[in-house]
Amino acid sequence: MRDYTTQMDAAKRGIITPEMKKVAEKEYRTPEEIREWVAKGQVAICANKLHTCIEPNGVGSMLRTKINVNLGVSRDCKDYDIEMEKVMAAVNMGAEAIMDLSSHGNTQPFRRKLTSECPAMIGTVPVYDSVIHYQRDLATLTAKDFIDVVRLHAEDGVDFVTLHCGITRKTIEQIKKHKRKMNIVSRGGSLVFAWMCMTGQENPFYEYYDEILEICREYDVTISLGDACRPGCLADASDVCQIEELVRLGELTKRAWAKDVQVMVEGPGHMPMDQIEANMKIQQTLCMGAPFYVLGPLVTDIAPGYDHITSAIGGAIAAASGAAFLCYVTPAEHLALPNVDDVKQGIIASKIAAHAADIAKKIPHARDLDDAMGDARRKLDWEKQWECAIDPETAKSIRDSRAPEHDDTCSMCGKFCAVRSMNKALEGEYVDIL
Repeated sequence: MRDYTTQMDAAKRGIITPEMKKVAEKEYRTPEEIREWVAKGQVAICANKLHTCIEPNGVGSMLRTKINVNLGVSRDCKDYDIEMEKVMAAVNMGAEAIMDLSSHGNTQPFRRKLTSECPAMIGTVPVYDSVIHYQRDLATLTAKDFIDVVRLHAEDGVDFVTLHCGITRKTIEQIKKHKRKMNIVSRGGSLVFAWMCMTGQENPFYEYYDEILEICREYDVTISLGDACRPGCLADASDVCQIEELVRLGELTKRAWAKDVQVMVEGPGHMPMDQIEANMKIQQTLCMGAPFYVLGPLVTDIAPGYDHITSAIGGAIAAASGAAFLCYVTPAEHLALPNVDDVKQGIIASKIAAHAADIAKKIPHARDLDDAMGDARRKLDWEKQWECAIDPETAKSIRDSRAPEHDDTCSMCGKFCAVRSMNKALEGEYVDIL
């Protein structure tokens, strides 16, 4: 029986939890370092006390960059078996978090299946589920209805919830005044905005924030402070709406920490490359080092079908500059619900970005596999190269589909292979080419 309410509560009281010990082991850090960072809010261990099969991970800029995978059914694509196939593929490829963004049907059985079977962190956006849960139009829902769904998700074992607490009635006037090119592109943010416009009331997630904190404290649910005003195109990046919301998220972060509730802060969005580092530093300042969870950033708007690449470019810069958590983007972004192959491509692109950033940040042992790959390539040891590869299956299939005449070369260079020539020359051997 644990004698603390949340990971942050334990950390502030000097208690090293089993989850902290596991995170420390994974990150090559001491348990005391992890405890100190959790106490300060700089590391979040998203682990609902009811999610008993979870494999704990820490989210923080001084740890390995983590990957989140968005899944879930929609009205047009409603096969939960396919979604579960995506979940298992994502976990097998090393994703640390799964967000269920289902927007159709009875979502609770799938959500409970995730928290009873999936070892990854599970996240949700309760405002999506509110309309579905009550089967009523948005304008008919009350503030209590929204808060009750937050509690429902906490009771179902969800580890973190994205709540768009930072937009208020003031935001309505800002959006109207500043004439953004893309307005609000956050699905949850747009629902909260629309509800405020239709009812004339304040954002319930902001107005009743203290009540939400009590729920999260009871179940040890981490709040992911959603960025409703994240830029949806390059033209809206770093504008008044985005930055003003970020200021408010910093205030909400302090209030959560005062209640021993862990926080992550969500970030952009679409953003030119030259603005990304500055945005990371602004967030670290305004939100006092709370883990930053970025959605991309996508560095160009014109690559539908390839947005996993535009996202990986931005994600690598963001993580190297202080972001802690990358939300993957698939080739289907802006186009359709991703299929299993889209999910794989999105995860691989995000993992490459995260790994590149970890090397740049000199995260302990981040470069070990790269150094091993260098040794394997020098020796032309193909089996060892597969062991070091992020996606060995694809790498091996490419080589096998275009097999070279000689096993110690590839079909690109053949006997012109620089590695082969250097190995032979340094060993005093004859270098045959023809």
